[in-house]
Amino acid sequence: MAAAAVAAPGALGTLQAGRARLVAACCARLGPGWRLPGSLMGPRVASAIWARGWAAAAGGSAPRRGYSSEVKTEDELRVRYLEEENRGIVVLGINRAYAKNSFSKNLIKMLSKAVDALKSDKKVRTIIVRSEVPGIFCAGADLKERVKMNPSEVGPFVSKIRAVINEIANLPVPTIAAIDGLALGGGLELALACDIRVAASSAKMGLVETKLAIIPGGGGTQRLPRAIGMSLAKELIFSARVLDGQEAKAVGLISHVLEQNQEGDAAYCKALDLAREFLPQTIPTKDRLEGLLAFKEKRSPRYKGE
Repeated sequence: MAAAAVAAPGALGTLQAGRARLVAACCARLGPGWRLPGSLMGPRVASAIWARGWAAAAGGSAPRRGYSSEVKTEDELRVRYLEEENRGIVVLGINRAYAKNSFSKNLIKMLSKAVDALKSDKKVRTIIVRSEVPGIFCAGADLKERVKMNPSEVGPFVSKIRAVINEIANLPVPTIAAIDGLALGGGLELALACDIRVAASSAKMGLVETKLAIIPGGGGTQRLPRAIGMSLAKELIFSARVLDGQEAKAVGLISHVLEQNQEGDAAYCKALDLAREFLPQTIPTKDRLEGLLAFKEKRSPRYKGE
């Protein structure tokens, strides 16, 4: 397949050849069964990870959530406003299982629309970015879609990805990335745009664009050095090295690392715990006054999300 890509004429052939090299290099690092979005051969997801979404819970109860290999475009991003004791927490769940949660034109459009609504919603206090697909956070740009683009379309598409990631970075409330699986290229850049990152020890993270003879285009060259320091960031970008959760914690890329649980959502559970801790911090709202009054009256505050 790589040979066919090399034989293709012009810029398209160059892009296809580079894409094949990136797929082969990254899949070799990640182990058997893994394939990047747009891979031209092999299983789409490691069978053990895919099956985990359907496995029965302990004690023989009904199967846990399942994940379809095909999703309607309107379901590629699920926005959930949590209720009761979690009121004020919003979860952005990426749900493109068939494409490893990679960034398509449609997903970027949906993310932009969701972020635009959230930044002006005074009832939102904390946002969690997660995956609805087991074993995957986000594998970056959808290479299968990109290879079909005209050269004139690629630049604007990358600019849109960068703009959405910047919008997430500029949200006026705390943001948490829950990394329960693969976060490569733009997927890691998305996580870097969040204020806090937590990951499962089994997660894989890296800016792998240099394997395709390009550089990270979604802000990774700026945000990674801020997180872990200039020298180490350059080392990781130049080498396209992929880190697991423990390694990412050791270099300061993430704040917390968890052993993955049976449901495959250990990072999300930790993110939810952190989000609950952040809920009382509502300085620009009416709840601030309720908090001060409750302190004066020596009682528990009765927040209303206003």
